[in-house]
Amino acid sequence: MVRCPVRILSDNGEVQGFAPAVLPENLGDPGFCADLGIRYPYLGGSMAKGISSVAMAEELGRAGMLGFFGAAGLPVPVVEDAIEKLLATGLPFGFNLIHSPHEPDLEKVLAEMYINKGVRLVEASAFLALTLPLVRYRVHGIHRLPDGTINTPNRIIAKVSREELAERFFSPPPEKFLRQLVAEGAITEEQAGLAANIPMAQDITAEADSGGHTDNRPAIALFPTILSLAERMRNKFGYNFKLRVGLGGGISTPASAAAAFAMGAAYIMTGSVNQACLESGTSDDVRQLLAATRQADVMMAPAADMFEMGVTVQVLKRGTMFAMRAAKLYEIYRACPGIDAIPAADKEKLEKTFFLTSMEDIWNQTRTYFLKRDPRQVERAERDQKHLMALVFRWYLGQGAHWAKDGNTARKMDYQVWCGPAMGAFNEWASGSFLESPEQRKIATVAMNILFGAAILSRASILRFQGLELPAEALAAEPLEDHQMKECLA
Repeated sequence: MVRCPVRILSDNGEVQGFAPAVLPENLGDPGFCADLGIRYPYLGGSMAKGISSVAMAEELGRAGMLGFFGAAGLPVPVVEDAIEKLLATGLPFGFNLIHSPHEPDLEKVLAEMYINKGVRLVEASAFLALTLPLVRYRVHGIHRLPDGTINTPNRIIAKVSREELAERFFSPPPEKFLRQLVAEGAITEEQAGLAANIPMAQDITAEADSGGHTDNRPAIALFPTILSLAERMRNKFGYNFKLRVGLGGGISTPASAAAAFAMGAAYIMTGSVNQACLESGTSDDVRQLLAATRQADVMMAPAADMFEMGVTVQVLKRGTMFAMRAAKLYEIYRACPGIDAIPAADKEKLEKTFFLTSMEDIWNQTRTYFLKRDPRQVERAERDQKHLMALVFRWYLGQGAHWAKDGNTARKMDYQVWCGPAMGAFNEWASGSFLESPEQRKIATVAMNILFGAAILSRASILRFQGLELPAEALAAEPLEDHQMKECLA
């Protein structure tokens, strides 16, 4: 029982060890939970194209946690519909705002929609630098309360893996953006003055070795660095509130969650493991692949949204050829000035095994798509053959995610499934339990097991640090059914 204190007595009645109650809701920062209106310091991170679904955010909200809807890569009307559905629940939730260097207008449209619809929390991910739409979202509605404190209705949780980017998010909004917003009439001079006293993000998720966009940073090195930076930035700017740091990337078991909290994480964020849950917006085919994944079954592949920049994402290797084929496309892109310069043998292989149609046909499809979404891309491609080739190659990368999400088994070898090694760790921990089966993996049950197990392991550590030797079963933290956890917490 984690709710009751434990005293270990010797044969003569002397106290050999003592462990207080350790509850799942007390593992992180209570101020963080209070600010977000949640009970547990647990966030479900955003996975693009609605893989982090409305259902996932809803179930986490009902369980006293919070989930981010994965808005990246979705049409604006689909995101708008998701906003309406989640607002109607009255539950805590957030939406993803991903950096879109090739489509800055889309980033602006999403930020404005979040403002207009009253989305009060966004997860900023894949940002290489701060942008005007992000600053606009953060400072919208900023005002001073009667007691003199500054109130910012819109909150950002930034997901970063580099210290220099964390420093920018912990700093006030850049003056040049505030001046621009004043000039545009988006904020007043008074609001610009208030904005100089708040950070872009009070909360940052240190993103370690995760699925999707990642720098593959080791959590045990990254997190303490960002945590130390938070205190330095608080002192530098004289904030009268804490700058908080959570940890994501590689967290999928009680042991990894307990380690995060032991290092001082205000909260934890999960990702890859959620994709394997019933409520995720992916296909059953992908869920089956993920349930068989081991830690070494992932690798890096070129990213569709930042292909030309050489940015990579971590994807599933097991059961798909996507990563190898995507790497071949980038190799050809680097070597050739345009499609006409691709060696005949390579072009034939791409058309027969990658695209299953001619590149001319792919370009016609891509051209039609961008004429509606962003005509400037077509104009540039018709002037620049290398850009045309990049758009054709990006078609394959983008479709790989759709084929996986939709469960198109005819293109199974081309599935793009964002996944980190945490998936393999979860499968090893769940092996032999009811959670081994994908059909049993409910998002709230998985989340509560991670937190509950972390509470058990945290209390066991307190006893171990007092020199007590504990039996192996005390450190197992095996998966439990919902009713079993409720009994233990009663």
